[in-house]
Amino acid sequence: QVQLVESGGGLVQAGGSLRLSCAASGRTFSSNAMGWFRQAPGKEREFVAAINSSGGSAYYADSVKGRFTISRDNAKNTVDLQMNNLKPEDTAVYYCAASRYSNTNSRLYKYDYWGQGTQVTVSS
Repeated sequence: QVQLVESGGGLVQAGGSLRLSCAASGRTFSSNAMGWFRQAPGKEREFVAAINSSGGSAYYADSVKGRFTISRDNAKNTVDLQMNNLKPEDTAVYYCAASRYSNTNSRLYKYDYWGQGTQVTVSS
């Protein structure tokens, strides 16, 4: 059974940092792009960041560019999201996802596997 499990969420003050991790099990995703998405209360799920299968290329939403960094370790089957200079508007449930494609992409429908999410709350 394929599973993606996120960890590392929590409560942090504005300007602080958090590091989210996503551990995959049940199959290897070394040939698949991985992404992070988030969903705030009352809003649609939105793209945050993606990394290609080799880890050599990353793509970010404009709202997080320069503050967030996505990385992956194919040997460990994990993908991380380092979040710095957090803002209250970053508050959301963050989801890890695995794409059926190897290149980075921001479209939700291109991702086949999803984690359950981890809550990130940024206080002002």
